Amino acid sequence: MLSIRLARNGAKKRPFYHIVVSENDRIPTGQALEIIGFVNPIATAGETLRIDADKAKAWIKKGAQPSKTVLDLFKKNAIL
Repeated sequence: MLSIRLARNGAKKRPFYHIVVSENDRIPTGQALEIIGFVNPIATAGETLRIDADKAKAWIKKGAQPSKTVLDLFKKNAIL
């Protein structure tokens, strides 16, 4: 089964998350099928969130299930 979830990157105490599509049985730091966006929660200037809505909708049509956090981000940005 496919899932859309956050994959943490960045340095210690400087989080940066990629929104990725991956298989459920892979580890969270494992290879993702596709990166569809990012979240930078501590950005002071510039973008804090970017999601490719077309790719996200296409993966959901293929059966990918967004995690609870990603689903909240989608709803907040009117993607779903």
